[in-house]
Amino acid sequence: MEITRIRNELSVKSKNGIGFLLSAVVIWSIITILFMLPLELNQKNIFMLFATGLMFPLSVGISNLIKADWKSKDNPLGDLGLYLNLAQLIYFPILFWGIIESPSNAIMLFAIITGAHFFPYGWFYNAKSFYAMAPIISVIIMLLGLFLDVKILWLEPLAMVVLLLFLILMVHLDYKKKSIKYIRKGA
Repeated sequence: MEITRIRNELSVKSKNGIGFLLSAVVIWSIITILFMLPLELNQKNIFMLFATGLMFPLSVGISNLIKADWKSKDNPLGDLGLYLNLAQLIYFPILFWGIIESPSNAIMLFAIITGAHFFPYGWFYNAKSFYAMAPIISVIIMLLGLFLDVKILWLEPLAMVVLLLFLILMVHLDYKKKSIKYIRKGA
């Protein structure tokens, strides 16, 4: 079970990617505020895209602050996390279509893409929370998107914040459990 050991080691050293998840909470909070402002919907969507530019530098800063080694150069799977995150960008044409053709659905599409992209991290960090929350986030956001009036679209990014906080709690508990085992084994 060498691969399981490698994944668990990566999970502990990088703290299950909590630095990136905390950054996502900040960004989705900014998006929530943007969608509460009295701006045109197209402006909100464009500012939403601009807010995502904070993701990487904020993630690196928060990871350093919480002492999470997200690079893991000594782990053969270290670069895979970056590739999994970049894979999310492949779905951005769907988001761009939403911004152009269905501006009121763009926030829903972005939140679904974000939620769904967590699924492979279940394998990467050997953490079942990612497997569970990826479809839960996607379905909850879709249901909100189907039934929300355009005047209260801010509820979708707010729901993302709440769901991300719940995911953080779950992966933190997983990290704590693994870190105790990791320390006991003297790895």
